[in-house]
Amino acid sequence: MSVSLDLLKSQMNLTGTDDDALLAVYIAAAEGWIVGQIGKELAAFEAIPAEITLATLQLASHWYENREAVLVGIDGNEVPFGVRDLIRSHREWEL
Repeated sequence: MSVSLDLLKSQMNLTGTDDDALLAVYIAAAEGWIVGQIGKELAAFEAIPAEITLATLQLASHWYENREAVLVGIDGNEVPFGVRDLIRSHREWEL
């Protein structure tokens, strides 16, 4: 994982270990989504760019906080504002 469990918990101001397994799933899912968007594995980077780390934190946090597929009474976003912008420069473009 490019983002540690401790870093995500720090981002979210979480303490305790009750949701550690769930948080690890959200980290893996966020990284998988980002890999699908940029078209290359994170292992291809010599060092993980800060933008990808931040995008992973934002996406995993968002999915943890919005666990349901349907939100009633509020506007829901599939991906938090700015995540696509953070990873755009690392995308493998096909011509």
